[in-house]
Amino acid sequence: MTKALLWRALAAVPTLLLATFVVFLLVKLVPGDPAVTIAGEQATAEQLAIIRENLGLNDPLPVQYWNWLSDALSGDLGRSVHSGEGVTDAIRRTFPPTLQIVAGGMIVAIALGVPAGVASGRRANSPVDGTVSTLSTLGVALPSFWLGLVLVSLFALRWGWFPATGFVSMSDGLLDSWRSTVLPAVAIGTVGAAEVTRQLRSAMVEELASDHVRTLRAKGLSERSLVWKHALRNCSVPLLTVLGLQVNRFLGATVVIEAVFGISGLGTLVVGATQRQDIPLVQGVILVMVLVVMATSFVVDVAYRLIDPRISQ
Repeated sequence: MTKALLWRALAAVPTLLLATFVVFLLVKLVPGDPAVTIAGEQATAEQLAIIRENLGLNDPLPVQYWNWLSDALSGDLGRSVHSGEGVTDAIRRTFPPTLQIVAGGMIVAIALGVPAGVASGRRANSPVDGTVSTLSTLGVALPSFWLGLVLVSLFALRWGWFPATGFVSMSDGLLDSWRSTVLPAVAIGTVGAAEVTRQLRSAMVEELASDHVRTLRAKGLSERSLVWKHALRNCSVPLLTVLGLQVNRFLGATVVIEAVFGISGLGTLVVGATQRQDIPLVQGVILVMVLVVMATSFVVDVAYRLIDPRISQ
């Protein structure tokens, strides 16, 4: 398994290079002149020329990409052209809220989706299955930002159980930090739970109808052990695939969710940077998101091999 994982890690290198080039190129295609954004509409041609030279905008595109990539590999993602703050420092400041929301959303997706998917799969074509399937279909179509507004209206403004906006760092109090994360995590996690339920239900129905499960049932194995110990384990590979994809989806959803709950995370940072055409900041944030997605994919790959030894390649 170690050899397979090593090859998997090496194969990720060209993928990462391609992803960084696409990120670099897409940002370059954004309309507008960064020099004008920095200096203002009233800047002279000489001032604009100096800014372009300092930013390296006069260099050929491959040279610009190589310079940016070399600095990024050394941990230097440049400085914000709007605030002057280091991009790495800005990401370090805003990454914890986003990471905590995504982690909370995953907990909600697993806590709601796995029991619902198992219950629906065990009772296929029953009223329970019909109810769960209907709710999961609605959940997939439910906009996370709308659900977030409903949660704020009920649990924050009406009942006062959770804060309506803002984020509390863990260093300022663990309990208060998680209380500030509950509503945004539920908003994105509920949608993820619906997808987990749908996929797990299909896998569970197929697994419970398999020959080896019928053999175990004929041997007198309890239904509880049959479902939770054997069938669910065999459904874990598609379940892990869905959970890995939810991380990508949650990262995208934080752009809107952070705006709804007034949280200064990566999503808020990249939206503001895009509006101001702050190219170094946009590139840095997107690069971090790409790295998170690739790391998630690698972790899922490792989990595949730990759960199912037959997956060796």
